[in-house]
Amino acid sequence: MREESAKVFEWLQDTLVTRRQVLRASVGFAATAWLLRVLPAGVADAAPALPRSAAEVGGLEKLIALAKREGRLNTIALPPDWANYGEIMQRFTQKYGIRINNASPNASSAEELQAVRSLKGQRRAPDVLDIGPSFAIQAKEEGLLAPYKVQTWATIPASMKDPDGYWVGDYFGVIAFGVNRNVVKTTPKRWADLKKPDYKGKIALNGDPRRAAAAFGGVWAAALANGGSLDDITPGIEFFAELKKLGNFIPVDATPATVQSGQTPITIDWDYLQLGYSKEFAGKLTWEVQVPEDGVFGNYYCQAISAYAPNPYAARLWQEFLYSDEGQLLWLKGFAHPARFEDLLRRNAIPRDLLAKLPPAEPYKRVRFPTLEQTKKAQQTVAKLWGPKVAGQ
Repeated sequence: MREESAKVFEWLQDTLVTRRQVLRASVGFAATAWLLRVLPAGVADAAPALPRSAAEVGGLEKLIALAKREGRLNTIALPPDWANYGEIMQRFTQKYGIRINNASPNASSAEELQAVRSLKGQRRAPDVLDIGPSFAIQAKEEGLLAPYKVQTWATIPASMKDPDGYWVGDYFGVIAFGVNRNVVKTTPKRWADLKKPDYKGKIALNGDPRRAAAAFGGVWAAALANGGSLDDITPGIEFFAELKKLGNFIPVDATPATVQSGQTPITIDWDYLQLGYSKEFAGKLTWEVQVPEDGVFGNYYCQAISAYAPNPYAARLWQEFLYSDEGQLLWLKGFAHPARFEDLLRRNAIPRDLLAKLPPAEPYKRVRFPTLEQTKKAQQTVAKLWGPKVAGQ
């Protein structure tokens, strides 16, 4: 995984896992034999090339043993109230006894990549990432990711994974309006409704679309409803420029805190986050979620392992956990449709009470998903036009 022996030795020092330590670990003959095969010739204490699947270390149980030896996992940008990540992290630690250090829970996808770059070689560097597709593409091209294929790889749709395993879609959602009915009298049904004077100073995105995938999706959804397409996101940028001129769009990043305080009465965000607010703030405010009648845009986030992960085996075990039936159902419990949803549904692996809590299926029939090429093009357009047209930069 490293370009030269010096880099390998630096990784070895940071992770404190030497060849001798691994040979002493009780992980079985198969894992030991594999490690010896991949040691670079003439480098006595070099770190081994890291596995691209659990099979390469002798199976899942061997991977679990190696991960437990590391004893920690560094995550980043996982808000506990986002897609049920709080319970997911808790369950992982309970199951494997591996402590999770979750840095910067509200960081954007761009900030996650910057953390990989700036913290390279440090014990506190992120092991795993949860980023938007455009950022996953960028990270792979930049050499920031390590390839790995989980045991359930074959059941993940081809359209939601990199063929070489550098990233894989984890869960998807659609852009929806979230409305604080204690502040807003009428819930908008269509994108054009957001231009009404009743909504002045009330509409917010979840971040900057140049850095946050949720906001990026919001702009694209607006484009679909205003003459744009999956090949042209520009009308969405123009739409938000108009909302800003009208005074309806406010430059405040929507968060649970701004929702609870009433600072962002109308949020444009993923459906699973909006639905989560309904549960989180029950009894405190009346929160209504509306998938727009036009411009129904969907997208997924991606899991990836840092090429410089200080806890590489724990990182791979985390991926195995997330893509197991258990991990997938925990995402679904947080109203996020997991990548293996169709597989779970086909095998009747989803509890009926959980299915009953999901939103009506009708709006999801109109959802539009972009290709990777369209995503990359749209990202370039937003990077070029958002500043001068909307952000005033």
